[in-house]
Amino acid sequence: MEKLVTIYCKNTLSYHTYQLGTSLIEIYNDLNINLKFQVVAARVNYKVEDLNFLVYKPKDIEFIDLSVPSGMRVYVRTLSMVLAKAVSELFPEAILRIQHPISKGYYCQLDNLNQPISEEVTTKLKERVNQIISQGKRIYTEEKQTREVKDLFANQELQKDKIALFETLGTPYCRFFRIDDFIDYYNGVLLPSTNYLSIYDLIPYYDGFLLKIPNRENPVLLEENVLQPKIYDIFKEYVGWNKIMNINNVGEFNVSCRNNQSFNLIKVSEALHEKKVASIADMIAQRAEKVRFVLVSGPSSSGKTTFSKRLSIQLMVSGLKPLVISLDNYFVNRDETPLDENGEWDFEHLHSLDLELFNQQLKQLLNGEEIEIPFYNFEAGRREYKGEKLKLNEDSILILEGIHALNPELIPDIPSETTFKIYVSALTTISIDNHNWIPTADTRLLRRIIRDYRFRNYSARETIGRWPSVRRGEEKWIFPYQENADVMFNSALLFELAVLKKHAEPILAEVPKYCDEYTETHRLIKFLNYFVPIHDREIPPTSLLREFVGGSSFRY
Repeated sequence: MEKLVTIYCKNTLSYHTYQLGTSLIEIYNDLNINLKFQVVAARVNYKVEDLNFLVYKPKDIEFIDLSVPSGMRVYVRTLSMVLAKAVSELFPEAILRIQHPISKGYYCQLDNLNQPISEEVTTKLKERVNQIISQGKRIYTEEKQTREVKDLFANQELQKDKIALFETLGTPYCRFFRIDDFIDYYNGVLLPSTNYLSIYDLIPYYDGFLLKIPNRENPVLLEENVLQPKIYDIFKEYVGWNKIMNINNVGEFNVSCRNNQSFNLIKVSEALHEKKVASIADMIAQRAEKVRFVLVSGPSSSGKTTFSKRLSIQLMVSGLKPLVISLDNYFVNRDETPLDENGEWDFEHLHSLDLELFNQQLKQLLNGEEIEIPFYNFEAGRREYKGEKLKLNEDSILILEGIHALNPELIPDIPSETTFKIYVSALTTISIDNHNWIPTADTRLLRRIIRDYRFRNYSARETIGRWPSVRRGEEKWIFPYQENADVMFNSALLFELAVLKKHAEPILAEVPKYCDEYTETHRLIKFLNYFVPIHDREIPPTSLLREFVGGSSFRY
């Protein structure tokens, strides 16, 4: 008797019956589903699975394309493996490092290469990548005991960065991938074969090269070229610091923690933060005769508030009198807030601020006048005044913190010499291994999940549900202006994901397994499994991380 299984397809909104062991790609082809862009994977019971996944039990299935963040991750991982294979064939002595996202692509380096990374090198790589793609090579997913997988990679001289990771994973079995006889490890699923890849590019970028990927909004086009020299310098500086501490990836970090070095990592990381804040305060103090406004911008959960408070302390050490005001105080009344494309209030829109009042008060302060500071009642959705007055003296510095602080439209008539602009973001510089980077947004999302749960009474499901809207606002209102900063501050801490793990896991565990938000929840839980947890008792009360996990000596 033929054994059958029934699935529910969310794309067709109907049930379908198939033979036991039918693959997702067979189901997709049979149902003749027409996605807007190329299919790359499917959510099976809200977990992302590759198209070769075999169905043996009743499942809810939703096929996804490149327009979905989970689908784009599948595409980029696969592109990374094909690139790694091409490097191993053309430059067998070189070690490929896919280090971090930048300029809407991924910055890569080739260590041990006996020649500079020129256009000739990237052209050779592109030609070989194109050949591998056009050959439609099958990408095999294999799973073995972790000790066997560790031995496999130990025999690959240039992939030994994964050994420490496997040693600290703590799982009996481990999945890896194979194209021909080339093996690699990735922290998620890949495409079924190389000919699913189409759009990409490789271009020289500083002392490495940039892996360009499809545009996230319209993936039939490449992302545009955006130079980010200041972001690049920050990444380079912190990657250099990681090397000094002999920690380049999560495996090395875990080994260090198991050798009781976590407290030293905390102390060094916090000292680096303090040194950078003090250095920025010195820069401002040197311009104190003209600078009256310090503008602090950055995306959600980047730590702008704590940074501003710590900067205030360092400015006081320099003999200045800092005052901190949030741009949120200048929100327009709720009924005047702009609407987004869905007809909902868009609190991240520039014109959600009363720009006229804000600029008027800044001009008054520059003229030596006294103003009354507004306060925004978020519960009532309106501006209020509490009689708090402000006047700038010769040694006063006003720190203005908010997401629009670097937007030139915020203060078009304020003399530029009176302002000092700072961009704050959590630019994670540690990688899982040489081919698996950590998205900078993941650190911020985990911070926000914890903070929203502890201090704002939001569940992880609610925070994750709002995150796509937050990210769209960042892309529109923050990231285009980050290079306008006089200086950048990296608020990421080398040890923080190991600390956030203990706080985030029980919160994430509350997300139901039958909702759309579980896809992202499951990914984050898997990601946190890479880290050995460390306790936060050694984190000082002034640490930027305390803004999210609690225990800060600052008032918020």
